[in-house]
Amino acid sequence: MSIKLIQEGAPLSFARRLRLTAGLSWPAMMAQLSSILMQYIDAAMVGRLGAGDSAAVGLVSTTLWLFWGTCSAATVGFSVQVAHRVGAADYVSARAILRQGLVCSLIFGVIMGIAGIAISSSLPGWLGGDAGISDKASLYFFVFVAALPLLTLNYLGCGVLRACGNMKVPGGLNVLMCVLDVIFNFFLIFPPREVHLPGMEITLPGAGMGVLGAALGTVAAEVATACLVLWYLLRREKGMAIWGARSEDMPERRGKRAFMPVWSVLRNAAKVSSPMMIEHMVICGAQIMVTVIVAPLGMMAIAANAFAVTAESLCYMPGYGIGDAATTLTGQCYGAGRRDLARKFANLTVCLGMAVMSMMGLILYIFADEVMRLMSPVDAIVSLGAASLRIEAWAEPMFAASIVAYGAMVGVGDTIVPALMNFGSIWLVRLPLAALLAPSMGLQGVWLAMCLELTFRGLIFLMRLLRGSWLRKGLHTAPVPMPDESGV
Repeated sequence: MSIKLIQEGAPLSFARRLRLTAGLSWPAMMAQLSSILMQYIDAAMVGRLGAGDSAAVGLVSTTLWLFWGTCSAATVGFSVQVAHRVGAADYVSARAILRQGLVCSLIFGVIMGIAGIAISSSLPGWLGGDAGISDKASLYFFVFVAALPLLTLNYLGCGVLRACGNMKVPGGLNVLMCVLDVIFNFFLIFPPREVHLPGMEITLPGAGMGVLGAALGTVAAEVATACLVLWYLLRREKGMAIWGARSEDMPERRGKRAFMPVWSVLRNAAKVSSPMMIEHMVICGAQIMVTVIVAPLGMMAIAANAFAVTAESLCYMPGYGIGDAATTLTGQCYGAGRRDLARKFANLTVCLGMAVMSMMGLILYIFADEVMRLMSPVDAIVSLGAASLRIEAWAEPMFAASIVAYGAMVGVGDTIVPALMNFGSIWLVRLPLAALLAPSMGLQGVWLAMCLELTFRGLIFLMRLLRGSWLRKGLHTAPVPMPDESGV
């Protein structure tokens, strides 16, 4: 419904815009929350293995986010172009962009996977990890990066579905991934064990693989979900399916040349994705530096920091869900030539994101101890993590402003300036403050620096959003030329 209203130039009242925003945001928020729930489950299960295993996972977690986020950013340039062509009701070009995105994303995922495997054995030492946890940390990292080719295609598939306005399928499949993760981890992490029930005893099977089991279980769930996402997109999604029953009426030719990259598409993809990839690398590099700052504080601080980062995601992942909706709405409006409507949707989604994340921050502040205890039974870890979370809760409203405003700007293809804003904020504000405060305040000093930086970042994103310059920095998209018949 939202696509037709935007494509047809129909007037949209505030109430209708709010309904469209809520309709797209809710499934996206559920998808993000299910993803976070999966991280909670992983953290809770690994936390039961002890502080050493928790520290092994926490040591490499920021580097994993570097690889995941870089692969995800590489696919955004294609999904943004799909959103523009869908907004213009040009599904032939949208499908052409999808085909090229599949090829390029697969190649990029293979390259990143090989790079990750190459550094996996040396990474824990580079990060200053203790020798007692290095082997487990290295193995955990290796399993995840080996699956990057398929995971990159999953990022592309979910992004294209969202660009078409389909939030329900990615959301539902993310919930399924969470369920599969629980099942796989339950049997792979722990050894066989006895469960005592009234009048009977049950022996539960288990592989007893510990940290390796946690990695294998999560990757297995992600791979299964990726296969389902790609199947639905390529065979079932209306207007985008390139194989199967829904592809029968496509006017374009279908053959090997249909998957060959077109320069105009690659140029636009690079314009959107390259700043995002560089930004993500730089930001994750800063997060790795935070890990290096935290490492001298001891194993308990490393584990508490990792668990607190996972716990805080309960607050900001709804913001990322609303940011996904903002990307879809502004992208379709921009592709349809309705820039005033794109601005209205951007303002509305930012306000909604700030409201939701403020509420989540309040909940996290009140229940910080209980949330940390879900992930670790170690009192020192719980105490350190809860204190950090209560500091961070104050930054959630402005963090929401930066997340959702960034999503709106990405929707029109404006990524260079937002990337520079994120880069400057984290490297010029967070890292110097963290290095300054950590020696005297410990882990709480690191999180105070994070709180101040996120507040600053939100302010500068709000200023740019309200000025409207981002609408003049978008992509100039056009129909994609088809391969000639002689090459098909």
